[in-house]
Amino acid sequence: MLDIKWIRENPEKLDEALVARGASPVSAEIVRLDEERREHLTKLQELQGRRNDASKEIGKAKASGDAARAEAVIAEVAEIKAAIQDGEETERRIDAALEDALARIPNVPLEDVPAGSDESGNVEVRRHSEPRAFAFEAKEHFEIGEALGLMDFEQAGKISGSRFTILKGALAKLERALGQFMLDLHTEEHGFQEVVAPILVKDEAMFGTNQLPKFAEDAFHTTDGRWLIPTSEVSLTNLVRETMLDGAVLPLRYSALTPCFRSEAGSAGRDTRGMLRQHQFYKVEMVSITTQEASVAEHERMTACAEEVLKRLGLPFRTVVLCTGDMGFGARKTYDIEVWLPGQNTYREISSCSVCGDFQARRMGARYKVAGEKQARFVHTLNGSGVAVGRCLIAVLENYQNEDGSVTVPEALRPYMGGLTTIGKAP
Repeated sequence: MLDIKWIRENPEKLDEALVARGASPVSAEIVRLDEERREHLTKLQELQGRRNDASKEIGKAKASGDAARAEAVIAEVAEIKAAIQDGEETERRIDAALEDALARIPNVPLEDVPAGSDESGNVEVRRHSEPRAFAFEAKEHFEIGEALGLMDFEQAGKISGSRFTILKGALAKLERALGQFMLDLHTEEHGFQEVVAPILVKDEAMFGTNQLPKFAEDAFHTTDGRWLIPTSEVSLTNLVRETMLDGAVLPLRYSALTPCFRSEAGSAGRDTRGMLRQHQFYKVEMVSITTQEASVAEHERMTACAEEVLKRLGLPFRTVVLCTGDMGFGARKTYDIEVWLPGQNTYREISSCSVCGDFQARRMGARYKVAGEKQARFVHTLNGSGVAVGRCLIAVLENYQNEDGSVTVPEALRPYMGGLTTIGKAP
């Protein structure tokens, strides 16, 4: 959520940022609601002041024996009281309208974010490792997995419907190994603290990380009013909601391996084959809580942590900075890491790392104190995939496939696979 004071003082900058993101200008409506609220509060304060003065007049009138005057002022106080009650209801209505309007405004991009309307405006910033040259026609992951007898979409469909997958045997173990490897790397070498947190959360938690109200249709809602997390960013970032931190303890870095759940409401017809776009998947998430001054550098650090996962696995990838029109709702700047998939002969997103500034902190009420300063500041939050486990499994299958249909296990994963070096067809 953006600072209303900043919007009041910079309406043109807000509208320019929104247009750059492909959204409509809203500063005029926001400023109108804010002015209406401030004018109304002034009237309420005047009524409350008059009520206080009138109460004193009643006492003076009674003390002087002026019963008529006392009765007249008592009647006036009753009218003022009714007007204040009505005014407080109007205040709640205006506040709700303003809060809702603010909650629907996306974040303002940093100045170095490239302008663009869609993914065609994204800019590649670096590339690691050249794709492998195959002596045979590379297969897609679902062809490999089904031929091994270890990936079953048909039975998953009978159990749960489309966009679900059953993994068996060595592929199930490979997915588990990938998650453990990533989590160990981030916690043992990258300084993140491992967290096991709820995957069912309340409205407030989803609002805090800007999934609500805009993206409600993309998430699964339970019958008791909770939400299945679309990413553990929700749980990890909300670890600091409604807190006042000592700035000396920042940054806080958290990581978790969790199942994630997405309805994929906006992706009908996209990636319907295989595991690329699932309703349920595992992901290792990274979240950082930092000071205002450190957040940009932390963004570069977090992205490097995600890249290191792919380097250790020997997977070719490229990193792109998203343009203004392709960024997520709460981001000020985002790097996408795209892994090479030889079966598709293209790069596909496997991680997205974003710096959000104080956008989420304002929604969560997360602040910190700086020594020597009276005024508390909002923390800055960052989140990134470290990385999506299912998509990493896809990348391993396609990049390490062999002509005979087997898959070589990357060296970094062999300790997690009991020393297994090759995955062959299930007996």
